[in-house]
Amino acid sequence: MSVVACAMHMRYIAYIGHPNLFGWYLGWLIGAVIITVIVAEVAAILRVAKIIGGQAQQAEQGLGVAYDHTYALRDLTRTCDIAQSVTKNLYRTRQALEG
Repeated sequence: MSVVACAMHMRYIAYIGHPNLFGWYLGWLIGAVIITVIVAEVAAILRVAKIIGGQAQQAEQGLGVAYDHTYALRDLTRTCDIAQSVTKNLYRTRQALEG
């Protein structure tokens, strides 16, 4: 193990030896595995989100159809009021005729 330095340029310092690169290879391997797992999880989440988005569009279309089919039901309360008014008037008319 020795250090070589250039006398004219002290910024160039070289380490001459036999470094053990196993740690670097292991670090790169672990990093690659982690990145691969994260990418696979994100891809799965995006796939599920796409499916949910399609189902949400179908649900919205179904609700639109249901709204269109049941729009006339809003007039039912008015119809009920009219029917009650008619029956009250019929009841009063009957009492007047009987009485």
